[in-house]
Amino acid sequence: MMRDELAKYIEHTLLAPQAVEDDYERLCREAVEHGFYGVCVPSSRVRLACSLLTGSDVQVVTVVGFPLGFQTTAAKVCEAENALAEGAQELDMVINIGLLREGRWAALEHEISSIVRCAGSGKERPVIKVIIETCYLADKEKKTAAQVIHAAGADFVKTSTGFGPQGASVEDVVLLCRAVPGQLQIKAAGGIRTREYALDLVKAGADRLGTSRGPDLVKIKNI
Repeated sequence: MMRDELAKYIEHTLLAPQAVEDDYERLCREAVEHGFYGVCVPSSRVRLACSLLTGSDVQVVTVVGFPLGFQTTAAKVCEAENALAEGAQELDMVINIGLLREGRWAALEHEISSIVRCAGSGKERPVIKVIIETCYLADKEKKTAAQVIHAAGADFVKTSTGFGPQGASVEDVVLLCRAVPGQLQIKAAGGIRTREYALDLVKAGADRLGTSRGPDLVKIKNI
């Protein structure tokens, strides 16, 4: 795979609480320089990122209910609406993991579909990704979660926030692909630090990669 091909999988991510404006400016410069798919920033930095990326093809992604997911559905809807009003083109929401582990699938589907409705309808609506934080879940829970996400109308299942004890794994990407074959896209995130591992995740079926190490993954021309 050539450098440019891998770059189009990457959402260059900065969600560190101590980050300042200069850090986000650098993130956006790097995303344009390397041709990354997008940047992922907190909702409070969406407007800044949009202004810095005007005229580029780089998408602005932000997070909802991040990183723990235990906000009320109403709070997540409010956050999503605000982020979209600020210019976000994609939303990565963290599900209520407690609801999932209790097997309250209808409540979980309602939460996800509420965020999907915020994005509107049609082919051009903002993309919705749902973070399930795989490190806390049994395989059966991961599979059922992916099926519920699809039923709720979201576009992606995302493995991790990057704030849990474990990030993306090849095994989880394979499991999620098999759980919803051809029905959901997969975003692998968390702990993607080398281009070799990034390539392994793509080969396993990941459609996007969330990483703060994007420039390190595309340093050389042929990978």
